[in-house]
Amino acid sequence: MGALLQPELPARLVVCVTGSTGAIYGYRLLLAASQLKSLETHLVVTKTGAMVLKQEVGLGKESLVRLATYSYDEHDFMAPIASGSFRVSGTVIAPCSMKTLAGIATAYEENLVARAASVALKEKWPLILLTRETPLSVIHLKNMLTVAEAGGTIMPPLPPLYFGETNFQVLVDLTIGRVLDMLGITTSLHREWVGRMPPPDG
Repeated sequence: MGALLQPELPARLVVCVTGSTGAIYGYRLLLAASQLKSLETHLVVTKTGAMVLKQEVGLGKESLVRLATYSYDEHDFMAPIASGSFRVSGTVIAPCSMKTLAGIATAYEENLVARAASVALKEKWPLILLTRETPLSVIHLKNMLTVAEAGGTIMPPLPPLYFGETNFQVLVDLTIGRVLDMLGITTSLHREWVGRMPPPDG
């Protein structure tokens, strides 16, 4: 029997929005991803995540659902993203609450967000957590270290002030551009810091 040809898989991005401050990062990430026609998005918004989204951004959960290719209830363990056989290009939790972080660090798959993160770790797919809390306790730091040692990326959404930008939305989008760039997804949102690069030799 000859080798079976594998069909080319679409680029798939899992976006999870949990109940921490910083809901705008999840919204802007999904908005940017929705403009990339070659990218398939799979969305999970927790109940508390939807509440924070409404309070901070003034948007209902349905606004995110309309931007996503597919969306799932946070307790839908029959969703394809709950299985490692459903390959994805990356999973981003934006924002990631400390409760969600704790669940991922202990493999306590209380909901689909924690399950999707666990799948990413066990399958060694990119997992990026935009963790939001301050100040951080020793417990928070230990949970972050555990996830990082398991292969996840801890990326608190700190604004890149070194670009000199003062517009809040631009600062958010610069972070989102970097997240997508880390996943190999090129967008106009990503900006490289060149500092005082010398002129090319000529």
